[in-house]
Amino acid sequence: MSKSDYEIIIGLEVHVQLNTKTKIFCGDQNSFGELANRHTSSISLAHPGTLPRVNREAINKGIALALALGSEINQENRFDRKHYFYPDLPKAYQITQDRLPICVGGSIDIPSGDTTRTIRFHHTHMEEDAGKSIHDLDPKNSMIDLNRAGTPLLEIVTEPDMRSAQEVHDFIATLQQLVRYIGISDANMEEGSMRCDCNVSVRLKGDTQLNNRCEVKNINSKKFAMQAVAYEAQRQIKLMEQGEHIDQQTLHFDSETGRTSSTRDKEDAHDYRYFPDPDLPPVYITDEEIAQIKEQMPILPQAQKQLYIEQDIKAEHAELLIQERATVTFTNELLQAHQDSSAAVNFMINKVLPTTKEDYHDDLTTFPLTVAQCAAFLKLIDAGKIIHSTAYQQLYPALLADPTADPAALCESMGLSQSNDTDLIDDLIQAVIQENPDEVKKYQKGKKGLIGFFVGKVMKESKGKADPKLIQQKLTEALQS
Repeated sequence: MSKSDYEIIIGLEVHVQLNTKTKIFCGDQNSFGELANRHTSSISLAHPGTLPRVNREAINKGIALALALGSEINQENRFDRKHYFYPDLPKAYQITQDRLPICVGGSIDIPSGDTTRTIRFHHTHMEEDAGKSIHDLDPKNSMIDLNRAGTPLLEIVTEPDMRSAQEVHDFIATLQQLVRYIGISDANMEEGSMRCDCNVSVRLKGDTQLNNRCEVKNINSKKFAMQAVAYEAQRQIKLMEQGEHIDQQTLHFDSETGRTSSTRDKEDAHDYRYFPDPDLPPVYITDEEIAQIKEQMPILPQAQKQLYIEQDIKAEHAELLIQERATVTFTNELLQAHQDSSAAVNFMINKVLPTTKEDYHDDLTTFPLTVAQCAAFLKLIDAGKIIHSTAYQQLYPALLADPTADPAALCESMGLSQSNDTDLIDDLIQAVIQENPDEVKKYQKGKKGLIGFFVGKVMKESKGKADPKLIQQKLTEALQS
């Protein structure tokens, strides 16, 4: 059989760290990049007699995700203990949700060629993160940093709906965009605030029964997830071709070699000895609380994209504008302040977003110009006060250098205001015609494309201040006379 005779079955478990100020069961600061073990307390360290208390803001962020995914919200939430020993888990158990997760079901659409595919969710549950083991600081010992222990997580479990490594990449990218957009996580995979486990199995096309799956743990980039799934699928196909049994197991992916390797047999639920956490009472979510969070939710990315398209914004431009919530907010305010949507969108895509990416770490909230300044800048162009190219090439950089300046005043002080002095333009046209007799003859014999040559010459002589439309009109008249 060939590889095309097989079908790859993929489901993901995505861990998303929530951006609450404090941890999920205590008041320790929830932040990244601090000195090791600085944000720990007796609760994080699991000292005897300490008691956890649920961070209600973490619950609210879980509700927000449930609303975004169209999931069914469990209004009674309970926490359980999941037992396993690991050096960076001080309690020797993890507080999680087993029987009653915060939400079940839901779906998300991912791109698939010219259309989309729907990926379903099994459930989403809340839990605490473990600490971090560091193995490269000492040749003989591993170090433990417990700053991350107790960070609130949402574990998002999909149905086995994905069929290729590319779909895995696209799903992670879409989910990453969504959680950032609704403001519950920065979802930075490089920093570990979003990680995923990939469950992979293969079967012959046409089969309906699922075979043993292998779980590739703790993938921290979309690229590595693609590579891990692709390699693991081919490894399992090779085993099936050889008539060998595929053991259900947990795997590690080595990003340098691009290979997976076994770490242990895959545990089942009974191996973790789940039981209700006796220290945490149930958390009840009311209809009023759900309605309040729903009211605060933004228009979701795909719905916003459709609104842009209905405003005659090109689909490819709309897709660029919905990538970040801050971009949507800025764009919508600019569209309200400047009625020419085409000019506003082109300005966002060609100037604002590239500037933000290059100079402001892709964070539009730090972009120095206000919406009002950008609208005033565009109105100068629309009103013919400055030539488009001059505005983009000279006035825009000057505004960034002096972000408190008024665009109109700065344009005037820099001598960039467009001149419509018809006598001056006539004189410049006559001078250019006299200096280029050969081109004039070619034009008059039918080579009309030379009009651009003459316009450029006159524009240069006017130092970019003359109206190019007026120049072309007068040049055409002069060259035909």
